[in-house]
Amino acid sequence: MKGYRKYFLNKLLWFLITFVCAFLLNFILPRLMPGDPVAAIVSRLAQGMSNTTGVQAIYQQYADLFGTNKPMVEQFFIYVRNVFRGDFGFSFAQYPRTVADVIKSSIVWTAALQFPAIIVGWLIGNTLGALAAYLKGGFDKVLMPVSIFVSNFPPFGMAVILMVIFGVSLKWFPTSGGYGFDLIPSFSWSFIWSVIVHYQLPFWSIVLIAIGGQAIGMRSMSIYELNADYVKYSRFMGIKDRKIVGYVFRNAMLPQITGLALSIGTMVGGALVAEIIFSYPGLGSTILTAVRGGDYPLISATTLIITIMVLIANFVIEISYGFIDPRIKAAQSD
Repeated sequence: MKGYRKYFLNKLLWFLITFVCAFLLNFILPRLMPGDPVAAIVSRLAQGMSNTTGVQAIYQQYADLFGTNKPMVEQFFIYVRNVFRGDFGFSFAQYPRTVADVIKSSIVWTAALQFPAIIVGWLIGNTLGALAAYLKGGFDKVLMPVSIFVSNFPPFGMAVILMVIFGVSLKWFPTSGGYGFDLIPSFSWSFIWSVIVHYQLPFWSIVLIAIGGQAIGMRSMSIYELNADYVKYSRFMGIKDRKIVGYVFRNAMLPQITGLALSIGTMVGGALVAEIIFSYPGLGSTILTAVRGGDYPLISATTLIITIMVLIANFVIEISYGFIDPRIKAAQSD
């Protein structure tokens, strides 16, 4: 127990150090972007105004509201205070909407798209990898090259290929949006069907990338376990092959479960390129709009959420491994 306590405190310390560094960068980097977002807002509001004094008054009013006229250090402490209150302020690009409101409306789309895609890709990929290791022969010779080819595709590449084939050429699915542009969100069948149809291309572009990587990892781990001494001994003892295979694939799944946990932890930040290409109304499109509009409150909030999820996923996995693997506790006790 003493060894595990030391291990836990060490991981917690590194978690806190990493979080503080990420928090500082999260605040500083967006504010180093060129341009004045307040000036962009005022230029939209003051269209047609010829009174320079009036425009200056509007600028000052919004500079006070957003705090952009304060020193950077003061802005940082205000930012820290507001973050711990759960208040990220107003969005510059979508004013007068708050950052929390913008994220709330987009994160649902991202979670609904990426969480099922990650699970489906993980299940199909691991099943194919296990079958390739067990059956061998032609199935393995076909699956491995295909998996390597698909897994090395960048997400935007797969998205573009699916869009060109099934959206542009065959016209089976729409190429952009989360639902028809002529529809108003509701619980009507026409809206639900439109969401399902628009869902297909971004969903499968993420799933196909995930399948390749998971199949390769599961195949490698399964081959290693099938050649382990305990498998040979069990077969020598006359234990049924079906029972042995059950233990083999259960052991081979441990690293794959780690990969699944990391994928879920990085879900908000992963495969956002697919959302941008398909103009899907998730966090990917929101971040792109924020960057284009110099909307650093929204940029800071979205990147902070992604950072926290990645750090928590890694921390939970490290702590879980301390429980699962006795070698870690033994190493810390020495």
